[in-house]
Amino acid sequence: MRLLVAFFKMIRLPNLIFIALTQILFHYAIYYPLFNEEIALTGTLEFFSLVLASVLIAAAGYIINDYFDINIDEVNKPDKMVVNKVINRRWALLWHLLLSALGLLFTALAINVMQQWYLIIANIGCVILLWFYSTTFKRKLLIGNILISLLTSWTILVVFFSKFSFADAFTYDGDNQVKLFRFAILYAAFAFLCTIIREAVKDVEDMHGDARYGCTTMPIVWGVTVSKVYTAVWLVILIGLLLVVQVYVLQFGWWLPVIYCIIFILFPLAVFFQRLHKATDTKDFSRLSNTIKLVMLTGILSMALFYFYL
Repeated sequence: MRLLVAFFKMIRLPNLIFIALTQILFHYAIYYPLFNEEIALTGTLEFFSLVLASVLIAAAGYIINDYFDINIDEVNKPDKMVVNKVINRRWALLWHLLLSALGLLFTALAINVMQQWYLIIANIGCVILLWFYSTTFKRKLLIGNILISLLTSWTILVVFFSKFSFADAFTYDGDNQVKLFRFAILYAAFAFLCTIIREAVKDVEDMHGDARYGCTTMPIVWGVTVSKVYTAVWLVILIGLLLVVQVYVLQFGWWLPVIYCIIFILFPLAVFFQRLHKATDTKDFSRLSNTIKLVMLTGILSMALFYFYL
């Protein structure tokens, strides 16, 4: 039982559930009502194979991150460590390789390989990038933050691109395909911005362990104050884009999503902005990290509201 709990902790089970929830909501709350007449219930098995592929690849990424972060984690979060304390490093590496391989296998099962081979290539790229993120990029200035934010966005975009061949994805045969593409870009951008904000906050939270082992993250190179300004800039961009989207949505009389966004997304972001200004120690930045995770969750859950309008 202890090993099972440790394994779920190592693969970040709540985060994997979040990834699966994101893709399921995009499929059933946005894609399904737009294409209901055309698709009925076909492709369900393939879709859940794609979800499983995303979850497995992400789990493998979390494992390899812990594998290479043992020394840093001993400083930043010794009580939360699993690899090398409960699960042997060799077993962790084997689990990484196995889950990565299974993720690519389920990607192949989820798509028409002859027409959508590029999705297999893309997910192979995700596996490789997660490896190099863990070994190198996360310790470098900005590169790791941007990379992990792009990979987070991909969990939404991969669902869109799985629905069409590459050529058809950009031909826009019909109004519904245009709508689906806009929703994919909207939520992918939301995921990107939230993640890049959270990664900046996490860099400050983890800077003591990172500094000891030669990392060159933003708070180490430029200082905490600059990191807070950097985070605030992205936060203003996110809030500004969300306000523009609300104005656009109001044209259709979709009041429920607007009210939801104000209460459960924009208000917490305003609270985040206020707390960011006052943040000074590790606990403050840990709370900020949890706040932006909550905003990501409420943002993704907002997909469910559009089921009633599409």
